[in-house]
Amino acid sequence: MHRRVVLLSVVALAVAGAPVPAQAGTTSAPGPVGWSGAGTSSERRTVTEYWTPERMRAARPLSAPAPRRRTSSDGPTQGSPWASRGVTGSRRITTSWTGGGGAAAATGAGGTAAAGRQAAPVQNSPGQAWADGGGVVRTVGRVFFTTAEGGTASCSGTAVTSANQSVVMTAGHCVKLNGAAHRNWVFVPGFDDGRRPFGTWVATRVLTTQQWNTNEDINFDVAAVVVAPLQGRTLTDVVGGQGVAFNQPTGRQMFSFGYPAAAPFDGSDLVFCSGKAFKDPVRTRDQGLRCAMTGGSSGGPWFEGFDTSTGLGWLNSVNSFKYDFAPDFMFGPFFGNEAMAVYQAAQRSGAA
Repeated sequence: MHRRVVLLSVVALAVAGAPVPAQAGTTSAPGPVGWSGAGTSSERRTVTEYWTPERMRAARPLSAPAPRRRTSSDGPTQGSPWASRGVTGSRRITTSWTGGGGAAAATGAGGTAAAGRQAAPVQNSPGQAWADGGGVVRTVGRVFFTTAEGGTASCSGTAVTSANQSVVMTAGHCVKLNGAAHRNWVFVPGFDDGRRPFGTWVATRVLTTQQWNTNEDINFDVAAVVVAPLQGRTLTDVVGGQGVAFNQPTGRQMFSFGYPAAAPFDGSDLVFCSGKAFKDPVRTRDQGLRCAMTGGSSGGPWFEGFDTSTGLGWLNSVNSFKYDFAPDFMFGPFFGNEAMAVYQAAQRSGAA
């Protein structure tokens, strides 16, 4: 039996005084399943203070559970094409990324790209640091949380355009794994070698597919998290938001991003892969991409229509898993009706 590896990072660590973990709720099929995060300002302050630089540096890889056999009804549901364009943050903010021209002003997705050196089109990259700025360095970030066993863990995520300006898309196992919801969940957009240029954003609402919640079906390894405003501003007001797209044709050119934390990476840098996606020939109905990213990159975005000059694209999957016999290939779920329902439920949710 082939074994798949979910790309978390985790290390055992006693958690003293942490909030009680949220309990997953239930909804009727086939809608998404949601539960609460830090609901009060006091809880959010506790979560923010919990994530010290030392705890963030403590993440290590965690092996995935054994793969489950699929039935003929396990595949993602196709549907009508649907997409939402990226939106621009309402204010210009100076960011600290260096792209040949040093520090530069940048707007969020859909706006003017940050000044500085931009990447030439890269059709095939198995995994290298992204050093060319644009909206992706603001909208993609690291995700941190504690597991039910008391370990600290990391994934990746993306700020996307939404009605409430507060939605982060990530992988299902980055919000719940082995039947237990994670807690102390935060998103750090633009994470850069330990720096948090746009702050730490705390989850108030978490949603995933019913298939992941019930069976941890890797074909539906998708989640959306609503984060609370920070200093009176919403997430995409500060960093902008990438576009999202569902029920799109497969086999397209993709750019994947994330913060891999297992060797040879250390979670310090935003890394990307690029190439033409292909159907998983082994077990799942996911798409594959040649990519050397490791643990910690889970939940990072797959973009179609990615513009290397602006760092903007359409989020169309997320980093999900690798097979242990094929470590140079990443797989991500098809964004069908189930993923769309998760996103839509999240953007309708209140952020505070």
